[in-house]
Amino acid sequence: DGKAGGFLAPKAISNRMKAKGLTKLRWYCQLCEKACRDENGYKCHMMSESHLRQVRVFAEKPGSFIEQYSREFDNAFMEILKRKGENVRSKATTLWHEVIAERHHTHLNSTRWLTLTSYVKYLGKEGKAHVDQDEEGKWYVRYINRDPEVLRRQEALAKKARMDIDDAERAARMVEAQAEQARRLLRERGLGEEEE
Repeated sequence: DGKAGGFLAPKAISNRMKAKGLTKLRWYCQLCEKACRDENGYKCHMMSESHLRQVRVFAEKPGSFIEQYSREFDNAFMEILKRKGENVRSKATTLWHEVIAERHHTHLNSTRWLTLTSYVKYLGKEGKAHVDQDEEGKWYVRYINRDPEVLRRQEALAKKARMDIDDAERAARMVEAQAEQARRLLRERGLGEEEE
């Protein structure tokens, strides 16, 4: 029969398990979004017509590809950071591990950032996240919510707080003015009584 066991054969199970897991970064072609199992598979892929066609397309506009990959990586990283919340300080490497846990993620080495450190510094410079480094040199990131609706709500709350302070100050000035007027009346009456 040749297909002894078929779907449940040990070899078939092994192949599915290998295909399911992550492959080594060095055997992944970002251009074709193809993961190869080993060095030989990668070499064969590099010589394939479909890969060479992708390389020719890339050669025409490399900047647009790199920008696209940079956007994809940034979106994936920021999505994970956003899910952590605004007040959570997360280690950059932990977030990066969550990004690369997906099999077909955009690899950092295909973006304009050569290292995770340069990407984290970019997040801080662009104001997308609060970034700090501990004494051991590890980078930490905290999300800054730039959602227009959230910013509008925060501004409305700040405006209300300013108005409450203005109302309180106005009330305090009014009370002070009334107290001053009462003191003046008392002085006038006190002076008027002495004259009689």
